[in-house]
Amino acid sequence: MMNLDLDVTDLAILAELQSNAAQTNLQLAERVHTSPPTCLRRTKRLHDLGLIDRQVALLRPERLAQALGHGLTAVVEITLDRQDAQALDAFEGRIVQDRVVQQCYRVSPGPDCVLMIHVRDMPGYLAASERLFSSDANVRNVKAFFSVKRAKFDPSLPLGV
Repeated sequence: MMNLDLDVTDLAILAELQSNAAQTNLQLAERVHTSPPTCLRRTKRLHDLGLIDRQVALLRPERLAQALGHGLTAVVEITLDRQDAQALDAFEGRIVQDRVVQQCYRVSPGPDCVLMIHVRDMPGYLAASERLFSSDANVRNVKAFFSVKRAKFDPSLPLGV
């Protein structure tokens, strides 16, 4: 296992990459006040440590809606009949494979899982609901809330820098 000791420069690199992962190494080095070779070496180490899962583009759904339609986001609470580790792992393993499931959290107390699901429209949600929940004998209750407006979306983690 690799050493996870992080200093202020490592945290600054992580914070900058959360803000803009598309910047060049030279730009990143300038922003964190280090040399480009040092910045590149540290960034590689952060990747190697598994602190950076992947780098992606965050799309703006309100702009994308102009081309594809608005889509439908649902926050879905799931309660299972059996909550033993094997049952939870089996449900989670099946759910996370479906492309409409954007996020999946095991929670306590209350429901067993909370999902963020994004589909094209209500028929798309109904199809996903049948596929994901109705066919699973262990699903006891499904409670869905449909987003009417996204006021904030920020996947950044607070790093204290």
